[in-house]
Amino acid sequence: MKRLTYCIILIIGISFQACQDDPWEDIENGQWNNERSILSITFQNQVGQAEIDRIDEENGLIELSINADAVDDLSAISLQELVLSYGAQSNINEGESLNFENDGNTANLVVTSQNGKTREYTIKVNSFTETLLGKYSIDNLILFGGTGPEYGGGGVLDLTSKPWIWPEDGGPEAELDNYLEFELGGITEEGNTYGTVINYAGEDGLYADFQFIGDPVTDVTNFYRKIPTGTAEWERNYNTGTITFTFSDGHTTTGTFESAGTEDLGNGLSKTIENMAFAFDLNGTDDWDNIYSDYDKFVKNPRRYWIDVTKIE
Repeated sequence: MKRLTYCIILIIGISFQACQDDPWEDIENGQWNNERSILSITFQNQVGQAEIDRIDEENGLIELSINADAVDDLSAISLQELVLSYGAQSNINEGESLNFENDGNTANLVVTSQNGKTREYTIKVNSFTETLLGKYSIDNLILFGGTGPEYGGGGVLDLTSKPWIWPEDGGPEAELDNYLEFELGGITEEGNTYGTVINYAGEDGLYADFQFIGDPVTDVTNFYRKIPTGTAEWERNYNTGTITFTFSDGHTTTGTFESAGTEDLGNGLSKTIENMAFAFDLNGTDDWDNIYSDYDKFVKNPRRYWIDVTKIE
């Protein structure tokens, strides 16, 4: 009797299992998947990353910038890369073009989920022009440095304000008749602009020799030679807000390109930029034994450095 009961239960169990839907079937056919989002998008000559906003279930907005200097118009901008949510499809494929040559500089793209739901994205293009291009005079070299600024050990100083700590010929003063010229080379796959920069030596034919001649004599070129002499490469990352210079030996420096304004440094100290400046954070270290000294500010604990410039062309 027990054996008969067991067989009946087994048969019922097998029959019940056979009647169940295959759970993998729903997964494979995508009926569960409503996702229809654009995760990232890149067009030819795009600068920086696109801003993507899913407004609601049916609409989205994308805003991005295209280098206007690299295209004749906006009528045929090629889609280089499109990353969609899992299983979704787009009515525009990579390699195809969209026409943004209209009053709003917009075009539309529709993304369809696996189960057939759609979201229409409006893509708005802004014309971009690299503001860095042109010629600049070098006006001042300014330092914020010093151990313990909260105790009066910090200062904001012009590098030329203390000529006795530099070589008589070729100190920071030699840099102030120099000028910079930036040219555009192109745009990277990541949307960064890049090109060449020429640091001309000026009428005296000299570049600054950043040798601290106090006690002890110290070469501080690593702190203050942030823009290479002669011809070098630059790359501007609009996502991080930085500009990187590459020297002939391959090493790099990274800073920011700042517009006019005043930067609060704390403890009653500030730096005012009259026109524009290339700014760099420096990696000095505290030296409490030499606090308040020129050696501490210029050699041991320089904190931030500005190359003040004025655009002349």
